[in-house]
Amino acid sequence: MHPAARTRTTFRAGPTPVPQPRSRRIRSLIDADALRVLHRAARVLLDDLPDLTDRLLAVLREQEPAYRTALENDHAATWQEVCRSLRHSVTSLLDPRGTREAAHRCTWRIGVTRAEQGLPLDALLHAFRLGGSLVWQRLVEETTRSEPEDIRLLVHVATDVWNFVDEHCTLVADAYRQAERQLAWRRENRVRLLAAALLDGTSRIADLPETAERLCLPEHGRYVVVAVAGGRTQDLPPGGSAYWHAGVDVDHGIVLVGDGRSGDETGGEADRDPVAALALSTDGPAGRRIGVGSAVTGLAAVGDARRLADLALSICPPGGGTVRLTEHLPEALVVSCPELGATLTERVLGPLLRLEPADRDVLLDTLVAWFACEGSAQRAGQRLYCHRNTVLNRLRRCEQLIGRSLARPHDVVEISLALTARRLLRG
Repeated sequence: MHPAARTRTTFRAGPTPVPQPRSRRIRSLIDADALRVLHRAARVLLDDLPDLTDRLLAVLREQEPAYRTALENDHAATWQEVCRSLRHSVTSLLDPRGTREAAHRCTWRIGVTRAEQGLPLDALLHAFRLGGSLVWQRLVEETTRSEPEDIRLLVHVATDVWNFVDEHCTLVADAYRQAERQLAWRRENRVRLLAAALLDGTSRIADLPETAERLCLPEHGRYVVVAVAGGRTQDLPPGGSAYWHAGVDVDHGIVLVGDGRSGDETGGEADRDPVAALALSTDGPAGRRIGVGSAVTGLAAVGDARRLADLALSICPPGGGTVRLTEHLPEALVVSCPELGATLTERVLGPLLRLEPADRDVLLDTLVAWFACEGSAQRAGQRLYCHRNTVLNRLRRCEQLIGRSLARPHDVVEISLALTARRLLRG
């Protein structure tokens, strides 16, 4: 062969095209035919959307009590919602990419709306699956009616149809649960705000019925407020009807102690209430302080009850314990007006307080012991590890210094309050 000929032959040579496998070509043709059949049936469904909506609502009315109620309450809105959802389902068969975002937005709105209305999630998911089933059934019916020989081709797109249904079931469930969490947060926040206003004494009269409903407490019941510091209220044993409001430093419990028909104004109901009674227990974390206020009538007065509980809490020893206001009224009077308490202390105990520390402390301890022992010098001496005559001598010296007599009731009251004020206001 001539060299030029060989050159021309080499130039014409190139890569040989790889033939497409026969099975792949057949699959592509089948898929194309299946889509053609699907689109033809979907266009018919799109034209017949009102009837498709009516059929789905009839099934829902029969099978889902929740939707039966929704249809009775607002048939038009429910019909429009179902019709929009079905329209997006059918148009997604015709143009999956172009309609995907709109279909997602529609499904998300339905999930949020139904969560806000309280429709059960199971009922909503059932409705979406019934809608998918009905669309598939109508696709089969229409293909069978118009082109029976093409019915076998629909099998090739069945997976796509049901994947769409599963995708939107997941989407509507996500929307529903997110809306449900937001609603729960709003409800909890509303309850916290109502309880805080109640305890602050700033509740509006118009809000009291809602407050009573959300806190599950009667509007006209009898209440005490329990103030807890230095320990979590979760540690307290359950009992009674109460609502606990967590604060930064102090938690408050609004405790129901009566139904409002009792005429007892002494706060004795708290003695019988299991939740208030738990505050009297000595068990609990070390350092926990509990103040139990006196009883008030009606939720509108809970703000006053809270101030009384805080007053009782302020009397609690720093090391922990429980103070019930009704049993510590003199201390409460002193603490409620510290300026007057300080004035009383100086006016009654001033000469004693200006002694040398060692002498001052001995005389003050003797006075405190004598009051604690209800005026018994014998028992005060036992407490102080000294003879009763020593106690009497110290008491006479106290009387001389402060110009008051422990035999006169009026002077005894002043001295007792002054000692209380000194003890409580010293810090």
